Amino acid sequence: MAANAILKGKAALVTGSTQGIGLAMLKALASAGCNVTMHGIPNDMDKIQGLCKQISKDNGVEVTFSGANLLQPAEIRDMVRGTHSAFGRLDILVNNAGIQFVAPVHELPDEKWDAILGVILSSTFHATKAALPYMLEQGWGRIVNTGSMHALVASPFKSAYNAAKHGVAGFTKTVALEVATKNVTVNAICPGYTDTDLVRNQIADTARIRGIPVESVIRDVLLADQPSKKFVRPEVRFML
Repeated sequence: MAANAILKGKAALVTGSTQGIGLAMLKALASAGCNVTMHGIPNDMDKIQGLCKQISKDNGVEVTFSGANLLQPAEIRDMVRGTHSAFGRLDILVNNAGIQFVAPVHELPDEKWDAILGVILSSTFHATKAALPYMLEQGWGRIVNTGSMHALVASPFKSAYNAAKHGVAGFTKTVALEVATKNVTVNAICPGYTDTDLVRNQIADTARIRGIPVESVIRDVLLADQPSKKFVRPEVRFML
């Protein structure tokens, strides 16, 4: 059965989906017939509303937006509840939102550690906890967590990000086991360095900390272990 036949009429929530990997996922789900909730920081509402309208028009689906602060559990719960209320169901949750800060661990500000763990790891817990009852009641659900390569291996100067992503991997495995017999699946994807703002914005800091040129950061640090020696593209394609 084609992916769009499986997903047509279902409802999805994708955190961190106003740009990058999250936006690519949101567009792919919409193109397969899902009604979708876009989520992100509401700092340019004209652009966000334009994106929502365009995705809706292009795919004939409903698109809503949430600006929930992922450091606030109550707002996460309201976002999940709002998605279910808007579409009458919640079938797919993609915990994708992430932030980054590059620094040696002894120079990492406490507030950066707390924010990175909160946005990446704790929000994944709170959103999953809020969404699962709907999926279990329906007897069908899919949760996808963006783990990144840093859920599997570490890089220096990214202690909070590495810790958060490793936590996402462990959390994913645990919840997958808990709901394995309920027709709800929980998986993590672990892409390498992807051509997104989050990656581009850390290049200059990495060059400064390591004392090497920007070109060397790209070639010898970020892409050193990627076989293609190219950044991953964020576009999503459904594979059968």
